[in-house]
Amino acid sequence: MKNIAELQDIATQIRRDVLRMVNSCQSGHPGGSLGCADLFTALYFKEMNIDPKNYTRGGKGEDMFFLSIGHIAPVWYSALARRGYFPIKELATLRQLGSRLQGHPSFHGNLPGVRVASGSLGQGMSVAVGAALAKKMDKDDNLVYSLHGDGEIEEGQIWEAAMFAGANKVDNLISIIDSNGVQIDGRCKDVCCSDSLKDKFLAFKWDVLECNGNDMQELLDTLEECKKHAHKGKPVMLVMHTKMGYGVDFMEDNNGWHGKAPNDEQTQNALSQLKETLGDY
Repeated sequence: MKNIAELQDIATQIRRDVLRMVNSCQSGHPGGSLGCADLFTALYFKEMNIDPKNYTRGGKGEDMFFLSIGHIAPVWYSALARRGYFPIKELATLRQLGSRLQGHPSFHGNLPGVRVASGSLGQGMSVAVGAALAKKMDKDDNLVYSLHGDGEIEEGQIWEAAMFAGANKVDNLISIIDSNGVQIDGRCKDVCCSDSLKDKFLAFKWDVLECNGNDMQELLDTLEECKKHAHKGKPVMLVMHTKMGYGVDFMEDNNGWHGKAPNDEQTQNALSQLKETLGDY
């Protein structure tokens, strides 16, 4: 079982992976990826019941994860590779012609860990609700997780799925919102109303928790609390407060890094702020 220091080292290495990946292809989304590195570390190396060596797309007998904000694929790819789903050296192929690591997750090459294509925002919660209902039909007590953005929830399909999940007591679902306050066009509050997320989901009959998603201990504690709320008649929402670009001073809380790759000089600057902990690919 990984301790806090080990998990923090993994998260740091994942951030290094993200930076090198998007720099090498000069394309991708580093901001949200860096902000969510702690979450992916916590889920894949501590919280989820998974076994990469016995992975199946159907997910029976294990927890399942769905990435609704598909543009932060780099952080997911790194976590999957570091967890043993596919070779770490494959991270060097991000967005290259013929690569399994496309800019948004897809079925190309049957990449282990990726069960659905994502990238068209707003669809992931519907998929997660369906998977959670299938587990109930199979009498499988494992959980389904999904990750969304606070900009993404401007999509109406999110609220259709949220309303359905609450009304139908889909209580084996834990959804997470990366609440970093920014999206591609600027501050979320300036683009569309994204305040009172807790109140909104409470009104849709969800249990709602909040935490600092860039504090590993607080994040782990809250994810454990989320699991305690599961199977009790309501879906669970975790409003996770993060900083876009976390760990790199010139990227933090800056929506300009939503979908822009750093040049070589910027990449070296960023990497100098993140110690190498597990070895680069």
